[in-house]
Amino acid sequence: MVARTIIAQYVKEMRKKYKLTQVDLSEKAGVGLRFVRELEQGKTTLRLDKVNRQ
Repeated sequence: MVARTIIAQYVKEMRKKYKLTQVDLSEKAGVGLRFVRELEQGKTTLRLDKVNRQ
């Protein structure tokens, strides 16, 4: 799905822009490291309700 790829690229680019590790991002976002990894990989099993939460 194209949307997942776009989201994955955006998250990874922004994380790197702000010089955050995946661990840093997961802690700041209040999600698990596995979630961040799967998000950046564009996994199809990813729960998008977690992506959209504030």
